[in-house]
Amino acid sequence: MTQTKRSYRATFILDNRGREETIDQIIEGVKKEIAAVHGDVTAVENLGKKDFARVTDSQLPDAIYVQISFSAPPDGPRHLHERLRLNTTVYRAMVQSV
Repeated sequence: MTQTKRSYRATFILDNRGREETIDQIIEGVKKEIAAVHGDVTAVENLGKKDFARVTDSQLPDAIYVQISFSAPPDGPRHLHERLRLNTTVYRAMVQSV
């Protein structure tokens, strides 16, 4: 039985300090993680570099924000968070149902 897919919008804060990967390569990696949880990416929007309102790491006062819209099964966001927890290029991730 196939599960019905739901629409989600995720905001990612990317950390590329000390890496040779470009932001586009990191975004492609995040899209692969979404595909690994049976998600289909519908739109990607790079919001650019923004300063944090509250700096938790003095070495990282600002970062690149990216919004990705995708559809996935209902348990997709939970599995995505589990997979991204091990990915050091994604500083924070927030997934909202739309």
